[in-house]
Order: sequence, then C-alpha cells, then structure tokens
Amino acid sequence: MRHIIDDMYDAMGEETSFFSFVKNSAHLIICPACSKEACKLKMAETAMKDFFPPFPAELDFEESLMERINALPDMPAYEAGHLTEVSLRGWVIIGVFMLFSLTTLFFGIDFEKVASSQGQAFLLPVGIIIGGILTSYGALFIGSHLKELSERFGLR
Repeated sequence: MRHIIDDMYDAMGEETSFFSFVKNSAHLIICPACSKEACKLKMAETAMKDFFPPFPAELDFEESLMERINALPDMPAYEAGHLTEVSLRGWVIIGVFMLFSLTTLFFGIDFEKVASSQGQAFLLPVGIIIGGILTSYGALFIGSHLKELSERFGLR
C-alpha cells in the first residue's frame, strides 16, 4: 500500500508515464485501503490548491530569495563573533539587578515560612539554583565581550 501512495505523492502536479498511471489505477481498483487513501489525498490536494495559489513557474524562487537576502543590511556584530546588541553598561545594569533580586529573595514573607517548614534541606537547592543563574549570566557576559574585556584589562 505504501509504494502506491508514495507514487501518487511523487506524481502530484507532474506528468507521469502511461505505464505508471495504468499500474496505479489497477491497484486502486483492486485494493480498497489504497483507494480510500488516494481519495483522501485527492481531497487534500484540491483543498490545498484552493487555499494556496500555485507559485508561478517563470519565477525562480531561489533567485528571488537570494536577492532579498543579499539586500539585507550587514550585521557587523554577528560577523565579529560577539554580541553588541546590549551595551556593556546595559549588561552590567542587568547583572546588578539580577544579583540584587536573587539575593533579596530570602527576605520575602513567604520564603521564611517555606524555609522553616522544609528545613535546611530547602536552602541547598535554592543556593545552587541562584549560583547557577549568576554563573551562567557571568559566563555569557564574559564570553560575548571577550575582545572588549581583554583590551580593557590588557590581556593578550
């Protein structure tokens, strides 16, 4: 059954040989399962033709796509290998805010209730998560500004 449906997928929108057409038609007359699948496939093809207009054959999709890509402005931040979308000052401000917000988490009203009911075993995972977040942020910051930081601190 699979090879007949695969042949039908391949033949959609293309001219097929007479022998292939006769072979598939004979099989569809004999096999009710394949006939049912072929009917579903034809209905889907009809629905898709009504929903999506066909792409004009005289237009080369690859050529028009490459023209649009070539017309895009250059992005020197990505070509240089580091992110400069957020300034160094912005990274530091966000980092300080994250550090402040994560450390003041312990002063929340509900945190004391949860910590006292769960005991000391609760503080270890919370500390590991906070440390992981700050370490990841620091690694991302240093990795994305490696060239600037090495020039600033004279590391070569």
